[in-house]
Amino acid sequence: MGKMHFVLYLNPPRPDFAHTMTEAELTIMKQHVAYWKEYVDKGIMLVLGPVMHPHGVYGLGIVEVESEEQLHILMNNDPATPLNTYEYYPMRAVTTKR
Repeated sequence: MGKMHFVLYLNPPRPDFAHTMTEAELTIMKQHVAYWKEYVDKGIMLVLGPVMHPHGVYGLGIVEVESEEQLHILMNNDPATPLNTYEYYPMRAVTTKR
């Protein structure tokens, strides 16, 4: 079986989170970005970033993994997981630069 692709939504703890983060929350979110940068560099996280939705900013990522189990490991090890919640959905058709 080939690689699997998933879209990830990182839902913040409150709608205005991006604008009202405490220093402790900001520290966690910086760790979150650093954590995923490693997987961007490895080609596992294909795209990552905040979505500036008018009702509240949220995170979006697209990953290419070997299994759904690998996806769960990646999400569970994210330093922002205790602060935010993830939703994820499989993608069936993917076009990449490779």
